[in-house]
Amino acid sequence: MSKTSEHITLLLKRIPEQPGVYQYFDKDGQIIYVGKAKNLHRRVNSYFNKDVPSSKTRQLVAHIADIRYVVVDSEQDAFLLENNLIKQYQPRYNILLKDGKSYPSICITKEEFPRIFKTRTINKKLGEYYGPYSFGYTLETVLELIHKLYPIRTCTIPISSDSIQKKKTRVCLKYHLKNCCGICEGIGKEKYAQWIEQARKLIKGDAIEISKQLEEQMMSLALEMKYEEAADIKHKIELLEQFKSKTIISNSSAKDLDVFGYDEQDDRVYISMLHVHNGCIVQGQTIEYRRKMEEEKEELLAMGMMELRQQLISTTKDVIVPFIPEVFDDSIHVHIALSGDKKKLLDLAMQNVRQYKLDRLKQEDKLNPEQRGVRILTELQKMMGLPSLPRWIDCFDNSNIQGENAVAGCVVYRMAKPSKNDYKRFEIKTVEGPDDYASMREVVRRRYQHLIDSNEQMPDLIIADGGIGQMHAIREAVEDQLGLQIPIAGLKKNDKHRTQTLLFGFPPQEISMPVTSEVFRLLTNIQDEVHRFAISYHKKKRSKAQIHSQLDDLQGVGEATKQKILTHFGSVKRARAAKIEEWQELLGTHRGSVIYEQLQAKISL
Repeated sequence: MSKTSEHITLLLKRIPEQPGVYQYFDKDGQIIYVGKAKNLHRRVNSYFNKDVPSSKTRQLVAHIADIRYVVVDSEQDAFLLENNLIKQYQPRYNILLKDGKSYPSICITKEEFPRIFKTRTINKKLGEYYGPYSFGYTLETVLELIHKLYPIRTCTIPISSDSIQKKKTRVCLKYHLKNCCGICEGIGKEKYAQWIEQARKLIKGDAIEISKQLEEQMMSLALEMKYEEAADIKHKIELLEQFKSKTIISNSSAKDLDVFGYDEQDDRVYISMLHVHNGCIVQGQTIEYRRKMEEEKEELLAMGMMELRQQLISTTKDVIVPFIPEVFDDSIHVHIALSGDKKKLLDLAMQNVRQYKLDRLKQEDKLNPEQRGVRILTELQKMMGLPSLPRWIDCFDNSNIQGENAVAGCVVYRMAKPSKNDYKRFEIKTVEGPDDYASMREVVRRRYQHLIDSNEQMPDLIIADGGIGQMHAIREAVEDQLGLQIPIAGLKKNDKHRTQTLLFGFPPQEISMPVTSEVFRLLTNIQDEVHRFAISYHKKKRSKAQIHSQLDDLQGVGEATKQKILTHFGSVKRARAAKIEEWQELLGTHRGSVIYEQLQAKISL
């Protein structure tokens, strides 16, 4: 036993059975992992069991040279301390918080006569910020309403009481259009400050309170018979009502809420938060984590909730979640909404986080197109339990009409993309009559016998455009006749001849997958493509067969005469229907009559 392992063994014995946080250090004294536990002794010792199943955990343990721990009073305290340590040291094996795209916020500048505008740059010296807004529509709606209700300046010219007094500024076109109060002309500073304060309340979601204040003003003005001013207030109230109808989710609920959505993709985890104030969504944010170990979703949701509530400075006590997180503050009421307005909010948060995930994946696909193929094929590999990534996929389909002009097609997909130069067409040679299974055995055997003879690599996956019968036919050719071991799958269609489900294994089992998933879209694309390829070859062969049987077997008809006939009549069908006089005019009286009579005799057979 090495000196390091002896040191670790002694430490493991001394660790107490209390809640706390543990830290793993490597040989250079760097923190490589931080964790929390209800029972430090049991949790830390579990890493050093001989039968640890996770390769990632075994890799972590191999680098541990020292262990330190901090005992705390409760699991909640351990959770908070763990979160702070991870942020401070960003250990190699802990989950990594990724910076997502920058959502816009609303800025109210700290000028004497403030401006209000949208920005993605945060500079606390410049002004106060509200947001971020994950829904750009909500932000634009708020700003539009503010500038309709209050003629606040939008220009970037530095304006102060001194510059106004010295007449260093003058009104612009927006003043004449009544879109600005013309602060440069000397409007009261107190009046302008009131507008800014009311705009601030509106941004915070206090539309209901502002609406009540405006109604009181309107009634007061009406009693004073100031009807024009009361009409202006009424117009503002109507604007507020329109705004509330666009943004308020539940008019009956005045509670503040934090609503969380959760989604994941491989080692990536996405968590979104919507902050609701007085029924309005006033803030939203989404973050992304990268898994380094086998963290459970309950643990990740707990960390995401803490991170987002800190970012958006939320102290709300009511929280809606898609599932119960691992740890949360006892003072917070956490629940899963099953119906009503809160369920709609939860669905909206889930929709938001899924859209964020989709946007991130699309952005990365543009930067690295091959990454998309790897992602989809990795998912397919997991679903089917394949031994390797299916980088090369062959898919077969037959096409015939009652056994006539029987053909088959094989399309090849490499890294989830069609490789059209590798497509293969097969004319059925050994099968008589309409026997799809025998035809499938023939073309599959020919396909892979050629690869064997050429000493070429084999595909990672074979797919049949069909069900169980087609899969068994392929297996008989691949395994029984050629002695190869290649995974075989089938694509079953529904009554509308559309891709329904994936079959795999012997006996074949159905593998369910969402119709919106990338894997389902890939398999549907493969099935549609092989069907198109086989059908097009069948039509081409059938067309040639029809022309051959009707013209090439006629005496006195060579290639030049055949082309002359087809050019004149346009098709064999029209040639058959033409009268003898037209044939005589085209080829001469005697020759035209002989060929016409031969063609009519073949038709009658």
